[in-house]
Amino acid sequence: MSEVTAGSDMGIGLGLAFGVLAVAGAVGMLVAYSNQVVAGWSFALAIVGGICSIAGIHLYGAGDA
Repeated sequence: MSEVTAGSDMGIGLGLAFGVLAVAGAVGMLVAYSNQVVAGWSFALAIVGGICSIAGIHLYGAGDA
């Protein structure tokens, strides 16, 4: 008998979750364009969300595909 490992959808889930966080940061920049401090923190949230999204996809993505 051979052992078969099942794949995980963790990479897709993390990518989507952090992608939503990045979009929320981008919307925050759009809404708070007159306040530079809030827009700056929204930009930081969008960038960190995007970085974590890509990292999650690469770490937990389908390595056998």
